Amino acid sequence: MQILDLSHTITADMPVWPGTPRPEFSPLATIPVDGFAEQSICISSHTGTHLDFPAHIIEGGLSLDRFEAGRFFGRGVVIDASLAAGKPLSLELLQPYAGAVAQCDFVLFRTGWARFWGQERYSQGYPVLDCASASWLAGFALKGVGLDCPSFDHADSTDYPIHRTLLEAGVFLVENMTNLHLLPASFFLSVFPLRIAGAEASPVRAVAYLSTGDSVF
Repeated sequence: MQILDLSHTITADMPVWPGTPRPEFSPLATIPVDGFAEQSICISSHTGTHLDFPAHIIEGGLSLDRFEAGRFFGRGVVIDASLAAGKPLSLELLQPYAGAVAQCDFVLFRTGWARFWGQERYSQGYPVLDCASASWLAGFALKGVGLDCPSFDHADSTDYPIHRTLLEAGVFLVENMTNLHLLPASFFLSVFPLRIAGAEASPVRAVAYLSTGDSVF
């Protein structure tokens, strides 16, 4: 099988959501002095490619550690939303994929917005689902929904309706994905977070597993 990385690299100067501190890396030990290397890493739980859980938006919502590991792996489908720049990801776009969505665990939206990663415009004007699309997705037995944008709601949103609709249905949100243009129509996806008690979000190493030749999942 082929393994495709769908994650951005975490660096000290990486893009972050406006107002969120950038990652900080501090040496605790070095090989020349201590004989081994160790560092302290300070990052927001919403750094880079990350998962949002119900506790992120919903008062009393379930946190990361309340979900078993199997919730972070499954069959995925990618929907081409590359023509939706400046427009909402409408129900009209999604409905032709109803059969595929019904048979998968994760739905990813390939908008092409990841090409602006590192630019100021990345955090403004990105496409998001409209309310009808979010409600439609919430009606399926999905584990998660992901996209190559910084958020599922507009940057100026204060009530986060798309987050709320999906998280209330128990659907995880994967934000800041990349390389979605390299995905085939169907694949297996893993988005395993760190096992952090009480966490409302966590950076993940999102990885797709692609079948090649005679390999069978």
